[in-house]
Amino acid sequence: MEMDADAQVQPTQEAPEPSADGLLDRSSFTYSIVVPVFNSVSLVGKTVDRIVEVFEREGLTYQLILVNDGSRDGSWDVIAEKARHNPRILALDLLKNYGQHNANLAGFREATGDYVITMDDDLQNPPDQALLLIDEAMTGRDLVFGKFERKQAAGYRRLGSKAISMINHRVFHQPTDLSVSNFRILRRDVVDRISASRTSEPYITGQALMYSSNRSNVTVRHEPRAVGGSSYNAVRIVRLVLTILFSYSIYPLRLAAFGGFLMAAISFVLGAGYVVHGIFSDSQVQGWTTIVVLLAVFNGFTIALLSMLGEYVVRTLNTVNAQETYHIVARVSG
Repeated sequence: MEMDADAQVQPTQEAPEPSADGLLDRSSFTYSIVVPVFNSVSLVGKTVDRIVEVFEREGLTYQLILVNDGSRDGSWDVIAEKARHNPRILALDLLKNYGQHNANLAGFREATGDYVITMDDDLQNPPDQALLLIDEAMTGRDLVFGKFERKQAAGYRRLGSKAISMINHRVFHQPTDLSVSNFRILRRDVVDRISASRTSEPYITGQALMYSSNRSNVTVRHEPRAVGGSSYNAVRIVRLVLTILFSYSIYPLRLAAFGGFLMAAISFVLGAGYVVHGIFSDSQVQGWTTIVVLLAVFNGFTIALLSMLGEYVVRTLNTVNAQETYHIVARVSG
């Protein structure tokens, strides 16, 4: 059964109070681990086993939510089988590939833990490192990001991460001393705010920054991918950048407006210059090249500006129409 995006969110709980030594008892809380799964049939089973091993060894009460995001390689069969044999595991199968952020959102709306941890399905986020996130959260933080000692990723991904980080600083007021990643822990009240938000383009990292107030980092390991390569290619990074810019900021619109005013000012200056030239000099039929070039530049800019405005209108309509950003077609639990 699909979770209704309009489902009532539990009342926001009060922030837990640290003990005399400034730390909370991690064993007194419950944890939901959300793992988006996409074409990782060779790794996801081992990832599940490692997560279960770590949390059961530590005696922590947990819920593991595996969200199959339109995999085409048999990943769903693996996680469904894991869920059938463990009552703490919930496997969700999405209708198609909606992207990592929608998969995380689907998991958030199913999560019941006091804290929610998100991690990848390929063991690049070692499950034992989640304990470091939990320990940092026990200091009273409502959002903790894993900061990688050395990120094991291709150069274009590191470059993309830097670009996204710059946008996060500008759009979501990310503190300059805070590093973000998909390996993070969020307190229940932050998760509830994200789950209740209405947007056609979820961006969990930015929403977590918007809906939290006490954030921090903890240094964690980042392992190289054991099998295959990441599906998060350059095209997905560009799409994410455009999603952030057009769905959560007005900077492209302001930039286009500035460019429009600049082009208009140049046009007025050129027009005035041609008028003065026509008054005080002999009139000659020439300058067709200049006219054509100017018309092409100005008309091209006008079309670009209208296209940008159209992009904002489409995204606004999608949000107003409150379309579901994902659909669950199957769920399996023990």
